[in-house]
Amino acid sequence: MGALPVFRWRLAPDGYATRRQLRARGLRPGGQDVAAQLERPRRRRGPLIAYLYRIEDAKPVRPMTPAKWAALAKANAARRTCPACGLDAGYVIPTSLGMCVTCAYADESAA
Repeated sequence: MGALPVFRWRLAPDGYATRRQLRARGLRPGGQDVAAQLERPRRRRGPLIAYLYRIEDAKPVRPMTPAKWAALAKANAARRTCPACGLDAGYVIPTSLGMCVTCAYADESAA
């Protein structure tokens, strides 16, 4: 495989898209290799790079199965459950605290 074509930021020709742009169209790269890249110059560091894929070679996004939906719901419930009190906090527990806000600041709320 030769060198990738490099385009300046916002100057890529039609027919190329980033992963995020493909996803917005309901597509995925589907195993294809990176077709080109974009470079956005920056002042103090190296250029910002975005990889591009060919739109015509992209495949549709696979639909979520009931098992995947169930696994995702279980994972999200685990992120909301406080390990200290065991209750569903109603929000994702902050990793900085490691427990719900009520348990983390129990001494302040008791005062």
